[in-house]
Amino acid sequence: MHISDVIAGFICEMLDSEDGCTEFARIQLATRFGCVPSQISYVVATRFSPEHGYLVESRRGGGGYIRIRRVKQDSKQLVMHTVNAVGEELSPHLAGAFLSNLVDAQAIEESAARLMRAAISPGALRAAPTIVRDALRACIFKQMLVEQLAASK
Repeated sequence: MHISDVIAGFICEMLDSEDGCTEFARIQLATRFGCVPSQISYVVATRFSPEHGYLVESRRGGGGYIRIRRVKQDSKQLVMHTVNAVGEELSPHLAGAFLSNLVDAQAIEESAARLMRAAISPGALRAAPTIVRDALRACIFKQMLVEQLAASK
């Protein structure tokens, strides 16, 4: 197990024990895990982003902190938030993060997520010119999410 996984697990435990919101100093966590503070920043940036269903606030310097809050939204709000968060282009990795978050929050079924992953996979888009694939992936993904919303009414 990597140190990033251990740190992320610890932060998740803190979130679970504190009703979805926790605050800590980077240096204190770095000391606890015997790593540099930038490792804590890396974990927060990659595992606790809005795409993963979290809001992060931070303040640097003396008395600085990182506050992480798990976003609680109903399924329809979460799907609409995801549609709005996608932007003009979407990488396969980020699409996977969005889908995992939606499935984990029970906003969409695992079977729907599998179909979406297949529809926006690099293999499915290989006939499109490389330069437009991420833009095409974003359009397809957003449209599929909007259809999910329409089907759930």
